[in-house]
Amino acid sequence: MSEPVPEGVDLDHPNPARIYDWLLGGTTNWAIDREFGAKVVETFPLVRTMARVGREFLGRGVRYLASQGVTQFLDLGSGVPTVGNVHEIADSVNPGSRCVYVDNEPVAVAHSRVLLERQGDPARHAVLHGDLRHADDIWERALATGVLDPGKPVGLIVVNVLYFFGDEDGPYDFVARYRDLLPTGSYLLSSHLTEDGVPSQGASERAQVRSQYQSSGSALHLRTREEFTRFFDGFDLVEPGVVWVPLWHPEVADSPASEEFADEPSASSAFAALGRKP
Repeated sequence: MSEPVPEGVDLDHPNPARIYDWLLGGTTNWAIDREFGAKVVETFPLVRTMARVGREFLGRGVRYLASQGVTQFLDLGSGVPTVGNVHEIADSVNPGSRCVYVDNEPVAVAHSRVLLERQGDPARHAVLHGDLRHADDIWERALATGVLDPGKPVGLIVVNVLYFFGDEDGPYDFVARYRDLLPTGSYLLSSHLTEDGVPSQGASERAQVRSQYQSSGSALHLRTREEFTRFFDGFDLVEPGVVWVPLWHPEVADSPASEEFADEPSASSAFAALGRKP
């Protein structure tokens, strides 16, 4: 990127949000992110497909929720704006939907704000710079934007982000706190990287990728199916429950990258699920 660096951006280390953007083919990244991403792809080329599969799941999940009548969303760890943003997908089903984006990466926040300003509807969409681990603060600030109605169900999106939090960060605690704050009838949409049940082929390459992320300062905390399912305590799992990402409601939208795992969904290395707060 040739544009000025937003205040607070660390260019000494690659950033997960900007790396993910690069893997998806985006341009909201810097040389350090591209160099790291290229090394990861060189180590394990499937990583780029896995990134696209995760993005496709997000799109299907939002479209599914919108079809269930959900008209407002809180997207935690939303990353930098790219193709198929939450509010755009939701609007395609329910015009007038609302969304609050949250991220701790200044680039993601800055570009999200520019995107929303261009679309000219601040009453329906907002972006917050904050730490999603602080559920009470994020919830209070999200409501303060006036975008979300606390009396109506919210689609809480925590996709492609929980595996960046170790047990010391208390991920089960902060997800449970969001659950308690959400209105009845709200949903939790989430996905998570795993080694549980993943094909042994490519195991050494996957381990090397984890080592690369670890050395970059962004360790990956993979969890089992049981550990991922625990995030949905207090929610009623929506069919088909916890499944491999490519198998989660493939009928909702075309998902070209996911089709690459048609013969071996477990090679996607990620679980997905949706839960409803009773």
